[in-house]
Amino acid sequence: MCTLWNKKQEENFFRKSLELAAPEKLFYITKDGKSYAYWPKNYKGPKATLQSRNALIGSYTEKWCSKLFKEIAEAVDAYPVTGVICEEIGLTRKSPADVAICRTEDIIQKPQNILLIFEVKMSIIWNWELVFKDEHSFDLICIGDYKTHQGNPSLLRSDTMLKAIGKSINIRISSLLSSKIPIIVIGNSPINISYYKKADQLRSSGIIQGFWSVNPNPLDDNNANIKSTFYNGFYTFDSYEELKQKTFDLLNEDREFFSGMQSKKRLGEIIEIADKELTYEQKALCFLKLIKETEK
Repeated sequence: MCTLWNKKQEENFFRKSLELAAPEKLFYITKDGKSYAYWPKNYKGPKATLQSRNALIGSYTEKWCSKLFKEIAEAVDAYPVTGVICEEIGLTRKSPADVAICRTEDIIQKPQNILLIFEVKMSIIWNWELVFKDEHSFDLICIGDYKTHQGNPSLLRSDTMLKAIGKSINIRISSLLSSKIPIIVIGNSPINISYYKKADQLRSSGIIQGFWSVNPNPLDDNNANIKSTFYNGFYTFDSYEELKQKTFDLLNEDREFFSGMQSKKRLGEIIEIADKELTYEQKALCFLKLIKETEK
């Protein structure tokens, strides 16, 4: 069974990355020669911005998410695919889907074969100190959670949230072919309190089906972590089984995104016509058809 994000995953990232990159590409170096994943809260010395780690952690977490959803995808005869391109719905070579569950293993996909899109916005959460024991060996010491350092990781960053929202909106407005595809933003931190209502509204409006954290314990004081926002626009998973069930719920429900602005008179006409259908499903299909025809 898969495990969710934890400190071991971060230690593994640093150990693997140190085989490819120099320590100064992965850690901030203080004036007294110490190496930290983030500047500690109480650090007052000269500081620089570390950008070189972004591509490495981005690649690592996308591959990690692909493995995380592999069993789930296989259960519905599908595959987790990284870097999915689908020009029809705005997923270009420059801006592909980080991970998607698809009916085929191809990178270039057709909209009807994409079952679920994941935008991965994960990063290093805890602060780590790199301590060399000798020329060939080192220790990685976790020195605190995100409240002990100066970084804003994962979904706690406003620019990260805005990028995820912007990309999701672009997918939704690129084509009606995206209307049946759920979009999930995957993180490994909570969201800032200023985004609680926004996350719920985005879920209620159907643009994004949720901001999901796959890190059950991002804080060493676990009681301080938020489980979910009021309408589950943001949600923290405590176990793989819980993640599995929520994902299956999305994959098995026949949903459709719709949006528009109509006069109350026209909306009333559409509702009256749709209500003449016999079943709830037929009423919904008729309503959606009339909404789309009116918007043309």
